[in-house]
Amino acid sequence: MISMRITSLELIVKDENGDLATDSHSILARWRKYFFQLLNVHGVNDIRQTEIQTVEPLVPEPSAFEVYLATENLNVTYRQVLIKSQQN
Repeated sequence: MISMRITSLELIVKDENGDLATDSHSILARWRKYFFQLLNVHGVNDIRQTEIQTVEPLVPEPSAFEVYLATENLNVTYRQVLIKSQQN
């Protein structure tokens, strides 16, 4: 039976030039720069605003009373279905 134990994990990362970085400082610096470039927008030209047009007319939010009526209607319907299922 062969037993192996890994005591250290060697990481190798390519930098922007394609060169390999093996020391932890260079690897962390590369990841820091990568995520900075990925998550930060550089300049206004990178952001494009798109106007969204919809076919449907805008529907106003329901009032609290309309929500109450809808839930009461659901409760009544649920009770009716429950009674019918108990009768069968």
